[in-house]
Amino acid sequence: MTEERGADDLVEVRIYSIATSMTESIIFLDETEGTRILPIWIGPMEAQAIAIRLSGYPSPRPMTHDLLFSLIKTLGLTLKKVVVEDIVENTYYSTLHIARPDGSDPSLVDSRPSDAVALAVRFGCPIYISEKVFSKTQVLSKPITEDEVTRFKHDLKNLKPNDIIGQLLSGDKQQDQDEEENSEGEEDDDEQT
Repeated sequence: MTEERGADDLVEVRIYSIATSMTESIIFLDETEGTRILPIWIGPMEAQAIAIRLSGYPSPRPMTHDLLFSLIKTLGLTLKKVVVEDIVENTYYSTLHIARPDGSDPSLVDSRPSDAVALAVRFGCPIYISEKVFSKTQVLSKPITEDEVTRFKHDLKNLKPNDIIGQLLSGDKQQDQDEEENSEGEEDDDEQT
């Protein structure tokens, strides 16, 4: 059992959306009281486990996350919260905060964020992200106006995980390209994407 992180370092988030393809999926977690959205790449099976629970349709047989939910409940415990703690070399780390319903006997369990979120939606518990994670990775910004929300949701429906990767990486590549062009004395900036 490890020591719990201070609450002032944590930002509560909720599931904004899930984009999925045959081979990969992205879950978008957005601040409940802010404008940042954190995209996390997850497997399609975990995305399905989250989406099925959010849809309200019961699965005919218990899936792995349903089994874990039943096991934790049968042991007289509950999931109090999940925390995305860190990102190291593009791998996210999270913890499950499990305790008795009254909060006694707390335990922390290492987890992949996808599994942690799949369990959080089953328990109805809060999801948090450490500020350290926001500072170490690229984040998106939530739209502010109604028109921006409508346009963002429309674009999100048609978005594939590879599109997100390209958008996140194109900023870095474009900056490198601009620096190269400036160092060679070229003035042609029409190649920007």
